[in-house]
Amino acid sequence: MVYPFSAELQVRSLTEALETIGQHLDLRLSVRLWNGDVIPLGKNVDPHLFLSLSGPGVLGTLMRRPTLETLTRLYAKGHIDFQGGDLMDVHAALQPGGSSRQAFRKIGKGFLVKKMLPFLLAKTTDAELETGFGNDIVGRRESRRDNKEYIQFHYDVGNEFYQLFLDEEMQYTCSYYTNWDNSLEQSQIDKMDLICRKLRLEPGESMLDIGCGWGGLICHAAKNYGVTAHGVTLSQEQFDFAQAKIRQLGLEKLVTVEIRDYRDLDGKYDKVSSVGMFEHIGVANYPEYFGIIRSLLKDRGLLLNHALARSSKKSKRKARKIRPERKLLLKYIFPGSELTSVGFTQDSMEQNGFEVHDVEALREHYAQTCRAWCKRLTANQERAIELVGYERYRMWVAYLAGASIGLGAGSIKIYQVLASKKVGKGRSGLPPTRSDLYTNQRPELSRAG
Repeated sequence: MVYPFSAELQVRSLTEALETIGQHLDLRLSVRLWNGDVIPLGKNVDPHLFLSLSGPGVLGTLMRRPTLETLTRLYAKGHIDFQGGDLMDVHAALQPGGSSRQAFRKIGKGFLVKKMLPFLLAKTTDAELETGFGNDIVGRRESRRDNKEYIQFHYDVGNEFYQLFLDEEMQYTCSYYTNWDNSLEQSQIDKMDLICRKLRLEPGESMLDIGCGWGGLICHAAKNYGVTAHGVTLSQEQFDFAQAKIRQLGLEKLVTVEIRDYRDLDGKYDKVSSVGMFEHIGVANYPEYFGIIRSLLKDRGLLLNHALARSSKKSKRKARKIRPERKLLLKYIFPGSELTSVGFTQDSMEQNGFEVHDVEALREHYAQTCRAWCKRLTANQERAIELVGYERYRMWVAYLAGASIGLGAGSIKIYQVLASKKVGKGRSGLPPTRSDLYTNQRPELSRAG
């Protein structure tokens, strides 16, 4: 069969389309074609920032399967690339000054279809990835759900990989910026202090951290607030790191950690924290989850639940619908994870014996945190590729950039919810105001004896 469109026609057609788009959207970067031609997408582009395409098959592949997963796979394979900045810089440069919808209306669908027609039969570009999760990515059926397998897929890529972009405390959750100019390191320390103050930790109390990560919070709480802290994780890599950290800090008498599922926990604690773990358990398991935590808490004990959330939906059908970006995360980054609205979370807490006292939104804090992680990981590209491979590295960059963009736009949210175990009528024992949360004062441990 004779291919009806020549290579010259493809380049000319795409050039005309890009020039027209640039005239109407006036973006701040250029596109470099596979033949070396560079087409600016605006009047004042950054001369160093380029979006590049490896061949005409990239457009053909996107036309035949125009999905977010196709676009991300093409990026992960290197067929769509950028130079002169990181992915966050590219996203910022792709934002038009005015309404993109109005601009494309002026360009017209007919014009774009005509200019893209030469790519319709272009040979498909390979976009198959080998880094996806091989089993049930959704995990809504408990009989098919393996929490340990889900957690290890995400976290056991290796501690050294996470060290490329996390702070020294290895905090892989939303930081807290008391000032937007603070460093990631300072904001993560401030986050741990905020959690400890919200839990009103006192010397001699017992604390449980469910999904303790690399042990940063339990060590911080023991060292600075004088509590006896226990952490659980399902990741072998995190457990090994936390054990070493505890020994290094000389906290063996105050801090313990183990590999254990929250469903197998026992004992009694004054305070419980769950930071960045709630997303992994599945909405159907909320009653069991909060029921177990309630059984672990002493009377009027406090729980701080720190978790991502989505907007509330008008129907159960819409709530269960998996959007393209979520499907992508489930398949390549966070299998088995599920988000719900903060209102649903509060309802579940109250239905299972908790009294909600405080809810704080940290969306903008997490957008800035993910942006910092993305830039740090990109800056360590060569070592990251050595550790996890080219495709997985690029999927992680896309994930961190996408998270920052989604949080910044408000399509993803995050909240800290403080609640107490409700055992009857009467006062909760909490202070009358929140003023103590913002004093930045830690208890005088010398008095603890």
